[in-house]
Order: sequence, then structure tokens, then C-alpha cells
Amino acid sequence: MRLIFKGHDYKYAAEQMLLTLFPGEHPVYEGGDGSTVTLAISRGKTWLTATAVLDWAGKRCRASARAEAAQLNGEPLNDDRVRQRILKLAFYRAGTAALGREPPWGAMTGVRPVKIPAKAMAHGATEAEAEAVLREVYRVSPSRRRLAMDCAKASLAARASLKRNEISLYIGIPFCPTRCAYCSFVSADVGRSLKLVEPFLELLCREIADAGIVLRRLGLSVRTVYIGGGTPTTLTAAQLSDLLEQLERYVDLSQCSEFTVEAGRPDTITAEKLCALRAHGVDRVSVNPQSMSDAVLAAMGRAHTAGDVLRAWELVCAAGFSCVNMDLIAGLPADTASGFRASLDQVMSLGPENITVHTLALKKGSRLMLEGGALPAGEEVHAMLDYAWETLGDGGYVPYYLYRQKYMSGSFENVGWSRPGFENLYNLCMMEELHSVLALGGGGVTKLVDARGGRIVRIANPKYPYEYLNSGEKLDAKWDKMTAFQAEVGKER
Repeated sequence: MRLIFKGHDYKYAAEQMLLTLFPGEHPVYEGGDGSTVTLAISRGKTWLTATAVLDWAGKRCRASARAEAAQLNGEPLNDDRVRQRILKLAFYRAGTAALGREPPWGAMTGVRPVKIPAKAMAHGATEAEAEAVLREVYRVSPSRRRLAMDCAKASLAARASLKRNEISLYIGIPFCPTRCAYCSFVSADVGRSLKLVEPFLELLCREIADAGIVLRRLGLSVRTVYIGGGTPTTLTAAQLSDLLEQLERYVDLSQCSEFTVEAGRPDTITAEKLCALRAHGVDRVSVNPQSMSDAVLAAMGRAHTAGDVLRAWELVCAAGFSCVNMDLIAGLPADTASGFRASLDQVMSLGPENITVHTLALKKGSRLMLEGGALPAGEEVHAMLDYAWETLGDGGYVPYYLYRQKYMSGSFENVGWSRPGFENLYNLCMMEELHSVLALGGGGVTKLVDARGGRIVRIANPKYPYEYLNSGEKLDAKWDKMTAFQAEVGKER
């Protein structure tokens, strides 16, 4: 669809709404297939007005939205937010008129919809008032409002449990046995990059040692640890044990209440690796089948079967972890609504404490995005998610965190479900940005969070293993930025 702007240049805001309303369309600025939307902003004495004229599928729809001009105060960030809000709303109104329906998340385009009701309640709004914002301002559907409100309450409970000097620690292991068709995560096929693993671990251990020094100097304690990737259990049992020994040696984990390792791929899980994890205090792991259909697993590029998932599950149960998460994905190639239902039923019969239901997102760089292929229609994905909601709720699970992504099938969401008391605090802290997360390793992104002031500073580690190995100065610069941030936060307090 061609995007034409008048009186502004809010490309990102327009593209966000385009993806929300028309996920099959791609933004162009010259040429195109005849579908166009003209987005204009004008200012009068009293009102700031945005208009949208949409030509799509033989229809022409016009819509507008406005805000009081007095809301513009000359502050660039504030004024941009006001203009973008009405611009997206005008586009939304024209788009939904053309489509004849509204998406499940209404006019909401952000990846963290829970922040809106959680922030409102944190500032004194009642649950009813917070939900009214989702309904009246963003036109979120009733089912998604309930989901957002449940997760907002979990976010506020997590926030209340945190102490001022606490942070979370993330360690990224960017290696996998193979690459899944849907994946664009920063990871390397370990079969092709085996020679990089040992030098990567050597540098990671140096970064861990540096982190311990900085954390002690700044008076920060680690509340949760999450080792992800990639697939951390791509490492050998000896490599995992050495890594965890280094972590224990250099970082004070005495205040850590939750230690998670994303085992993930069943074809990487062995009794020896699980024993190494348990010996070093890891109390949570993931076993992520994504599907329990061998045909779907083959279509997505997995090298394991559903039987391998069950064998991995038995090993994890025998190892004695206190909490296990299992992931499923709605909308995978070769899957159907009935196939997804069968996968969920089988996973629930195992009784994991956490079940995360993702919606397939077509990510840039993934094989699915590059090569295309038949995927379940949005209506079928909707049926998968409806079944998950009903079945998980009836089974005693509650939703506690969610997020959305670009190019997500049906414009839906990813949701973490938990048995009460087994919520993953790291997931809440990371997704809702409740406190700082220090990221080490390949592809990790440190988020320094000023919870009171609302400011967030992001510091990205190099993405790929080879780049990480040649990034000593960049890794060192992170500590100076972290120290400066903490000093600024201390002054503000």
C-alpha cells in the first residue's frame, strides 16, 4: 500500500497502523498496486486535525480524528505523541470502515499493551477506569481487555515485590543445533560454528567477572537470572558447569530468588546437562516443543519428534526442577486448529507449571519470511487461541504476561500462562520494564530502567558470535554507561 503524507513525516506511526490493519500489505512510497492512504495533519486555532483517505479493494473511505491544539506545548516528545495519536486513530477509522471489522487489539499498535492499564492503576485509577481506557481510547475487544487487565494486575504485584537496588541478569548463548524456519533470533548453527563456542565462553566469563565487580561497586543485587539464547543447552554438560561455576564465583547470587535456563530444544536435553544445572542452583527450565505433531515439527525445521519431547520431559521431571515451562506456537506451517488443540491437550496432560502460547510472527531474516509458504489463516489461528484460553483457564492456569510483535498472524499476541504462584518474575521484569536488566553474552540488550522517572537506556551487545569475539572495547564501554546511569538516578532521588 502506498503511503502519502501531508503536513508531517510520521512514517513509523503510519507503518505500525498499516501492519495492524492490513498485515498482508507492505508500505511503499512510490508506485504500488493502486492501494493508497493519504494521511494529513492540519492545525487550526482550536483543533489539531488528522485526516485519512484510504483507497483499498475498490473502496474509498475517509475518516478524521482531532485533539485540542492546547495539548501542544512546544515540547517535541509531547507534541509528536499528540500528533501521532490522532494520525493513527484517523487511519484506524478509515481502515476499519473499509474492512468492515476491527482487529482484536483495536487501535493499539505497541508491543506492550499491559503498560497502559498498569500505569493507570499505579497512578490511582480503579480497575474499571483502567479498562475503560482500553475500551474507549483504543477500542480493544472485550477478550483482549480481560487479558490485559489480568496481566496488568500480575505486573503490579511483581512491581510491589521488588526492592530499589535489585536488578535481573540475562546471559545470552547464541548457539542452536539447527535454525527453525520461523526464527530470526541471533543464533548460530553449532554444527557450523563449533570452533567459536570455546572462545565465546572465555570472553563471556570475562564479561561475567567484570559484571560482578560493577554490581558490587554500585550496590546492586541480582534478583533473577535468566540464561537464554539461542539454546543454552546446546553447550555440553562440562561447558554448562564451567559457565555456572564462573557465575557463582564472580556474581553474588545470595539474593537471587529465581534462576531460569531455557533448555528449549528437546534434542539438546540430557540427564548430564540437567544434573549440571541443578548442581548450580538452577530451579526453572523450559522444554519447548512448539508443536506435538511430527509433521509440523518437520515443516518448521526441527530435528526432533514429539517422542523426543516426552523423553526430555521425563528427564526434567527426574532431575527435580521446581518449575517447568513449555512453549507452543499457534499458526505454524502445516498446522491446523485441530492439530493445535491436540498439541495443547498433550502438553497440559504433562502438567507443567508454565505454558506459553505464542502466535507465529513472520520475522525478517527467517526462512518463512524469505521463502514464503502456506500458513493457517487468521481465522484458524483465532480458533487455536480461543481454545487455548478456554482450556488453560479451565485447567487452573492464569495469564500473567503478554507481548505483541510485528507481522504477527491475525494481529494477536504471545501470552505466558502459569499456575498461581509459579509466575516467572524475570519475564515480568523484562517485558514490563519493571527494573534494570543487565545482559551479558551474544545478542543481549541491557535495559537500564529508572522506575520512578520512566527513563530507559538500552545498550546492545554485538549480535553474532564472531562480532562478540571482536568487541572488547564495546563491552567495556557498557560499564561506564551503567555507572553514569546509576549516578544520575541517585541524584534524582
